[in-house]
Amino acid sequence: MYKTNDMKLSQFKFKLPEELIAQYPSSYRDEARLMVLHRKSGEIEHKKVSDLVEYFEEGDLFVLNDSKVFPARLYAHKEKTNALIEVFLLRELNHKSRYWDVLVDPARKIRIGNKLTFDDDPSIVAEVIDNTTSRGRTFRFLTDYDNEEFVPRLYALGSAPLPKYIRRPMDAATQAAYDEIFHDQPVDEMDTERYQTIFADKIGAVAAPAAGLHFSKQLLKRMEIRGIETTFMTSHVSLGIFKDIDVEDLTKNKMESEQIILPETMTDAVNKAREEMHRVCAVGTEVMRAMEHVSGTNGALKAYDGWTNKFIYPPYRFMVANSFFVNFYMPQSSQLLMVAAFGGFEETMHAYEEAIKEGYRFGDYGDAMLIVD
Repeated sequence: MYKTNDMKLSQFKFKLPEELIAQYPSSYRDEARLMVLHRKSGEIEHKKVSDLVEYFEEGDLFVLNDSKVFPARLYAHKEKTNALIEVFLLRELNHKSRYWDVLVDPARKIRIGNKLTFDDDPSIVAEVIDNTTSRGRTFRFLTDYDNEEFVPRLYALGSAPLPKYIRRPMDAATQAAYDEIFHDQPVDEMDTERYQTIFADKIGAVAAPAAGLHFSKQLLKRMEIRGIETTFMTSHVSLGIFKDIDVEDLTKNKMESEQIILPETMTDAVNKAREEMHRVCAVGTEVMRAMEHVSGTNGALKAYDGWTNKFIYPPYRFMVANSFFVNFYMPQSSQLLMVAAFGGFEETMHAYEEAIKEGYRFGDYGDAMLIVD
């Protein structure tokens, strides 16, 4: 039995069969499988996401992330050599000057002063003006487009920023399984629709708030009819969420910062639900992290617009939410560590063993887990 007061990264390692990493979503958003973990008893139930409403009552509250993913993955050619370079947009640094933080791959070929061009729009040129990390660069985009027209033109060059474990193109067997579900719909078209929540509103994320991908119009309507309430906050998911933890001693790990916005309407709704002893369900790890970042010692929230680099791992006392809706995450990931902190280390790792045994699908396009008392 592990002691949670000295947790190590290696304790969150498990063998995940490659075929369980979802390469495409379920046919309908709310038809993914749902594992329900009762954290006090350790009981596990096997359901579908459409059954979610069975575990909540009138007055209970779901907190959702309305961040919108932008098409952050682009491909360019290096001038003179014509080498193909993957460019991953991270964030706009200066709108007027068109400065952007990006990642490049292969990074060894990209140095300060290099210029890159884009086949689909030769009028946009990227100039490298700084090295920020081993793969990070600062670009200045050169173009005749005015400032308001430029960003939409830049986004038009991009595609859905799927995590690396979702492979495009797919192998023959995976492609055949995809075709059986989505028929003649091109995979890029499917990604554009499905790698985005239906309530996405505030643009700025470079990865989807994956747990929110399961919510359909029908599911939200059924929740409304039951009297289950929803409220929205914004957490612009960054690539840091996919960054490997590279230290065994978890006390030494540092998370990358993410921008979070908790409006007063959201914090008031959460505080009211807690005061009236209703359930508050955090949808996704980024929602849970944001609420914990701003919560007071009594769990009350105040409106906030800023950044968080909060890292949550066992043991941790959660102050706000008392239920948690998440996806199944990769071994040794920061998301898994947070889930284990909420659900209990042994209970969560046992649930993951059961998920592998039962063939649950992992990752952003995978199945879901609900943790309740």
